[in-house]
Amino acid sequence: MSTTPSVLFVCVHNAGRSQMAAGFLHHLAGDQIEVRSAGSAPAESINSAAVEAMAEIGIDISDQSPKILTPDTVQASDVVITMGCGDACPVFPGVSYRDWALEDPAGKGVDAVRPIRDEIKGRVEALIAELVPVTA
Repeated sequence: MSTTPSVLFVCVHNAGRSQMAAGFLHHLAGDQIEVRSAGSAPAESINSAAVEAMAEIGIDISDQSPKILTPDTVQASDVVITMGCGDACPVFPGVSYRDWALEDPAGKGVDAVRPIRDEIKGRVEALIAELVPVTA
């Protein structure tokens, strides 16, 4: 019996980068990977430019809302990908951590968010290739 790997995307506000990454992972991997996202200091709402940039490529993240990062969420994840959450990210043994240095889309228009979105897509595709075994 195989278990489904779980990935947690974390950024400060859980309104842009982590939401786009979670949207891509859910869209591209389906139910092959459990997807979570959270922020160390969640914003009031998701970044509208991030929502618009994702909608342009057919991924709707408009129903998402920023969530607070909890130690339980981290412990329940196999891979934690941080995107600038600083020292606020709790570290637990047995959890794989990665830091994706990505520009923060906060306060930027959709034109500036598109390249961030596209970089996230490439990183998520590589992550899926690593976590989901290819079946013949």
